[in-house]
Amino acid sequence: MAAVAPTREVRNMLINIGPSHPAMHGVIRLIAELDGEKVVRVQAEIGYLHRAFEKSAEDSSWTQVMPYTDRLNYVSPLINNFGYCAAVEKLLGIEITERCKYIRVVMSEVSRITDHLTCIAASAMEMGAMTVFLYFMKAREFLYEIVEDVTGARLTISYGRIGGVKGDIPENLGEKLESALKKVEKELYEVDRLLTRNRIWVDRTRDIGILTREDAVSYAVTGPLARASGINYDVRKAHPYLVYDRMDFDVPLGEKGDNYDRYLVRMEEMRQSIRIIRQAMREMPGGPVAVDSRGEPVKSFDLVDEAKMGRTAGLVNVRTTVEPTLSGMERPFLDRVMPHDRGVVLPSKDDTYSNIEGLMNHFKLIMDYHGICPPRGDTYFAVEAANGELGFYVVSDGKDRPYRVRVRPPCFFNMAVLHKLLEGYMVADIIATFGSINMIAGELDR
Repeated sequence: MAAVAPTREVRNMLINIGPSHPAMHGVIRLIAELDGEKVVRVQAEIGYLHRAFEKSAEDSSWTQVMPYTDRLNYVSPLINNFGYCAAVEKLLGIEITERCKYIRVVMSEVSRITDHLTCIAASAMEMGAMTVFLYFMKAREFLYEIVEDVTGARLTISYGRIGGVKGDIPENLGEKLESALKKVEKELYEVDRLLTRNRIWVDRTRDIGILTREDAVSYAVTGPLARASGINYDVRKAHPYLVYDRMDFDVPLGEKGDNYDRYLVRMEEMRQSIRIIRQAMREMPGGPVAVDSRGEPVKSFDLVDEAKMGRTAGLVNVRTTVEPTLSGMERPFLDRVMPHDRGVVLPSKDDTYSNIEGLMNHFKLIMDYHGICPPRGDTYFAVEAANGELGFYVVSDGKDRPYRVRVRPPCFFNMAVLHKLLEGYMVADIIATFGSINMIAGELDR
């Protein structure tokens, strides 16, 4: 009788990628089931960077939430600032000044470029294109210098204010910003020549990590990831805010929704952001940068004189004009600053440190039960962040701190659909595809 060959059990292999892995862009764990070199199934674990943003916001005043927003997408924190400010301003019924709108547009687009530069640079480096990483990090540094000039910080900037921004932009910013944009354009041109028609780059990205239009819609994906799949949705066009409806720019779209399309979309979005910045700087009006919701302004030095004479009865609800920085008390610059709504906008540092009224105003807005108190209600406001629709849903019970702050982070939805981009492809494609969605871990587990 012929011998029967023993049966062999064939099982797929499970491997962990992350959380301690330099290509995980934070702390993400991917559990991949492999059939040889082919990816059969992927499960993403996002719970390694819980920021407790939403719960912390409920235990802070409306103004104190601002630094927390910096830590959501920490590659483009200015957009987070302005999105949260806009939600609270909508709840308060405040309309910010024209100059403030233009400043927010300029700084949002600078942030968008730095975000896309970081994404492409990291993705290229992970596939061996170290030169691209160095070129784009150099380009990002040019823009970080602009951010530092305007906000005083590079990363965790806390520049937004409910009702405006922390301070006006420097007088010579236009020339320096234009110089930085020209340098960034030069690096974009160099990287375009290095990658876009590079045989190795194209082979590693084209027809890899395809996200179909149907899957993008099903998973509520937005931003460059959705636009690379041909979905023409951009919050700046669909629901214009600030002054984006006055800006002339295009929304780049892809066709296949693969890694290559996502690269091309981000490259073109940077060019369009440069186009927006130049328009906004050219059309930016003069005037104040923080809101005054009612009444006439009173200059800070007049306010001090009134207090010295004992005429304080009518000073409780009076607003005052001050400088945005600690550069002194030169009166010619006072007309560039918006009169304060003392019930909403924090006084500038020179006003706080130079007279008792400014100090009292500061403490009244910061102390428990004395800060900004929006009326009861709720509202939702969305902005176009670097990775898609970033929305803030805020609820007020009429007190000085939010009853609820809910965030709609674009990266959360991008991570939800990640398995669709990885399954069916090779192990070698995991890092390249994961890098193309530009996941920022800070806004995932809130």
